[in-house]
Amino acid sequence: MHEKQIRSLRQALIGWYGANQRDLPWRKTHNPYYIWVSEVMLQQTQVGTVIPYYNRFVQRFKTLTQLARADLQTVLKLWEGLGYYARARNLHQAAGMVLEKHQGVIPDRWDDFRKLPGVGDYIAAAVLSLAFGQPYAVVDGNVKRVLARLQTIKEPVNQTGSARIFRQLAATLLEPDDPATFNQAVMELGALVCKPATPLCSDCPLVTMCLAYQRGQVNDYPRKQKKRPIPQYQIAVGVVFKKDRVLITRRSPDGLLGGLWEFPGGKLADGETAAAACMREIKEEVNLSIRIDAHLDRIKHAYTHFKIEMDVFCCSYVSGRVKLNGPVDHRWIRLDELDDYPLPGANHKFIGKLKQYNRSVKNSDK
Repeated sequence: MHEKQIRSLRQALIGWYGANQRDLPWRKTHNPYYIWVSEVMLQQTQVGTVIPYYNRFVQRFKTLTQLARADLQTVLKLWEGLGYYARARNLHQAAGMVLEKHQGVIPDRWDDFRKLPGVGDYIAAAVLSLAFGQPYAVVDGNVKRVLARLQTIKEPVNQTGSARIFRQLAATLLEPDDPATFNQAVMELGALVCKPATPLCSDCPLVTMCLAYQRGQVNDYPRKQKKRPIPQYQIAVGVVFKKDRVLITRRSPDGLLGGLWEFPGGKLADGETAAAACMREIKEEVNLSIRIDAHLDRIKHAYTHFKIEMDVFCCSYVSGRVKLNGPVDHRWIRLDELDDYPLPGANHKFIGKLKQYNRSVKNSDK
């Protein structure tokens, strides 16, 4: 695109945004901490889901200092249900580093901010442009879709090697005098108009400049590389009762669901029944011998790169003393204390049945 077209594009896009932008809470502030929190939450998560989490989070941790000094479990509990918990752990750790190394002031230089945990190119560009007005182009899925259609980019949007092409085009189109508005405008256009399916081309301010529209190829873009089939694993989990308490264990702070609490269990071995796997995993993981009393539920849950089918058993403690092999901590708690602990989404799917089971057992003992 030549310079005159680029100026027309910027003007049309920013004008459209001024008239059509959504009323979102993080757009009402220039506070870099609040903008940072919102952008972290918006990664991999839809706006409608994020809004209540964002409001609760900044109400609980009004300043970066409050977040940095908070206990990680408190942070994870507030994040519970939003998923991708590494985002919360990294944000908490990064806040601590800002407090320690930058006197609590979020750095406004790319190299300094980019070094913080969880801050990749997208987060760095978003915060530095939206909060500090610096000319960095933001490139997320919405932006890639707009650009791919605008210039009929043939490289797959989900291929690592094509990232440079999208970054370069986004940087070329960026309005250097108002990068915050321009970045938000492109993302908003992708979210509201240039949608993945059934794009609203008749409402698009860039329709006369869009090569995919002119060529009748809107549905051919963006192009994607085919993903491998998502594997599914069979899991067995045991809720171990010891009098009026149940055992929960805490995952290592690193990796998937790091820092969350859960009931012990693991994958089935080849040819193994779910019940046998439950007893074996609990013995290996926490060094307890148990008796299985009931099959509580079978649930399905999907993560980003795999799916699980989980059989959940209610068990009774028989013997042994907890010795951890994998988890980093454990608690024997009452069921009514579960709400105090951040749990994975898969566990929440059977908590209701678990409490109902416990009530029925208590009633039968009377």
